[in-house]
Amino acid sequence: MKKVYANAAEALDGLLFDGMFIAAGGFGLCGIPELLLDAIKDAGTKDLTFASNNAGVDDFGIGILLQTRQVKKMISSYVGENAEFMRQYLSGELELEFNPQGTLAERMRAGGAGIPGFYTKTGVGTVIAEGKEHKDFNGETYILENGIFADLAIVKAWKADDTGNLIFRKTARNFNVPAATCGKVCVAEVEEIVPRGSLDPDNIHLPGIYVNRIIQGDHEKRIEQRTTRQKEEA
Repeated sequence: MKKVYANAAEALDGLLFDGMFIAAGGFGLCGIPELLLDAIKDAGTKDLTFASNNAGVDDFGIGILLQTRQVKKMISSYVGENAEFMRQYLSGELELEFNPQGTLAERMRAGGAGIPGFYTKTGVGTVIAEGKEHKDFNGETYILENGIFADLAIVKAWKADDTGNLIFRKTARNFNVPAATCGKVCVAEVEEIVPRGSLDPDNIHLPGIYVNRIIQGDHEKRIEQRTTRQKEEA
């Protein structure tokens, strides 16, 4: 089965449709599938629901799709750093389902494992718990959270072989792995595709069984918050 495609548009061909649900990897500005997001923007696909830790910034990550009004709903744990995200939510233009960060990661992981729901203490007694089933275990109250089952997963990895085995670099591993598993189809963009057999099996973070299509491309290295010392006086 062919998994390596020439570019993002080709890799997404036949997968996009209006109103679809997409799980996207990335953490802050790290590990964002920027090439695939650019291709979704160019395709004009609209009324999208995204499950992603955050939406990047105004001109990077999912933020570019917020600018073009292609996103209908975000399922996220963090809104900061993106002024347009906050503006659309506060003005009622964008639906937002807030999730605690660990809960969101577990909802993706659960979906990838075929688990429809799980109970967690996180959020009990807060607005997060409103409208959700409550259940007591050993004298403690838990709320039911649903697993995430997306139409498409898009992720960004460091290295891959042509069978789709992926290695992520440091922080990029956080949400990319669970996001990749919970989509009906997973498309990955990588910095480098290496020969089959050259990856140490013990170092593979995501087996190729989860990955349907791969592209290689050049990626922008952004720093979310640059902190420097004041130059010392001579």
